[in-house]
Amino acid sequence: MAELRRELGRWDLTAIGINQVIGGAVFAMPASVAALAGGWSPYLIVAVGLASLMIAATFAEVGSRFDATGGPYLYTRTAFGRFPAFEIGWMQWFTRVASWASVINVLVASLGFYWPAVTAGPARTALLTAIIAALACINVLGIRQSAWVVNALTIGKLVPLAIFIAFGLPAIDPSRLATGALPQMSDLSKSALLLIFAFGGYEVVPVPAGESKDPRRAVPFALIMTIVVVTIVLALAQVVSLGTLPNLTASKTPLADASVIFLGAGGAALITLGAVFSTLGNNMGQALSGSRSLFALAEQGDLPAVFGRVSRRFGTPVVAIVFTAAVSLVLATTGSFVTMAQASAVSRLVVYVATCASALRLRSAVFAGRVPAAKMRTPFGPVIPLVAIVIALTILFGATGPQLRAGGYALAAGAVLFVVAVLAGRKP
Repeated sequence: MAELRRELGRWDLTAIGINQVIGGAVFAMPASVAALAGGWSPYLIVAVGLASLMIAATFAEVGSRFDATGGPYLYTRTAFGRFPAFEIGWMQWFTRVASWASVINVLVASLGFYWPAVTAGPARTALLTAIIAALACINVLGIRQSAWVVNALTIGKLVPLAIFIAFGLPAIDPSRLATGALPQMSDLSKSALLLIFAFGGYEVVPVPAGESKDPRRAVPFALIMTIVVVTIVLALAQVVSLGTLPNLTASKTPLADASVIFLGAGGAALITLGAVFSTLGNNMGQALSGSRSLFALAEQGDLPAVFGRVSRRFGTPVVAIVFTAAVSLVLATTGSFVTMAQASAVSRLVVYVATCASALRLRSAVFAGRVPAAKMRTPFGPVIPLVAIVIALTILFGATGPQLRAGGYALAAGAVLFVVAVLAGRKP
């Protein structure tokens, strides 16, 4: 029986994490955060980075116990049983395909700036199909090939950001960085919630653990490094934007507009190219993590075995890859992803809370001998996982009514699918 190939190193997993967190939104975020928090915004980014680090550290602890594919789904299954885990696995996959469909439409819109014909009609459908098919083919050809592409696209987005920061810091007007009076609590809360969502995405790092060379060490490393790198990049990009761009809050493309000031038109073009790389890289990450989430459900017996089929030639879950790509293509071309993508707020909440609760549950003596001991453990007993749960729950307070309804519908659909799977005779 063919098996997945363990070819991902710790930096490959780190690239997957950075790639998912730093998407196209980072190139526009400085304006919206500055509008709410002003000169305090860089400090707020660091604070939210530290809060995210608590959640990531809890993920790292539980991830250091496992070496199979699935991430939060697998952790929840071990700690709390089949049904809660099915909901987590379903929401992981559901969110990935909806997000892939959403992000690829952003990519096509970006390309439409240079090639307007591709934004509508048959040309749009053909371009969406070509991009999704190309990403699916790369995934089928092998995890090593997928990692090469993710690594290249991650570098492609980080280099423009690094140039922006390196040339922008000397050009800063220090007077623009004055913090002034502390913003109102409502504005701080809104900006904090905006940033919590902006830092999301690192939860996909443990999903392809079954294709990692040393997952119980590599996954914790990648989770922590992802948050550290993202926090540094976002905070410094915010500082440069604040310190160089007059009327930052009115800009729709703050990084590109700021780069014109100290890099000229070429700098703006570089930032725009970085945004395209960023969006394309995010698409590649959605393809990889989404297909592995589906594969994990089948591997553990919660979905038909066909979704767990691995190619003997390529060592990849070919059916899960093709099916995930096909569903994303349908959503992308029909536009039905818009409503579905709203479930991501609730999805992230349940994934974070379930994983942090699993970290606490798996510390119980009941699991001694049944689950490997953690290779990394957060200090201060239960404090960090409990704080992480509280932080994750704050996402709920930032969710809108439509987001909550969409999340509820998605969970209900997951429950129905679980019943269907049980009636179909799938065994735990």
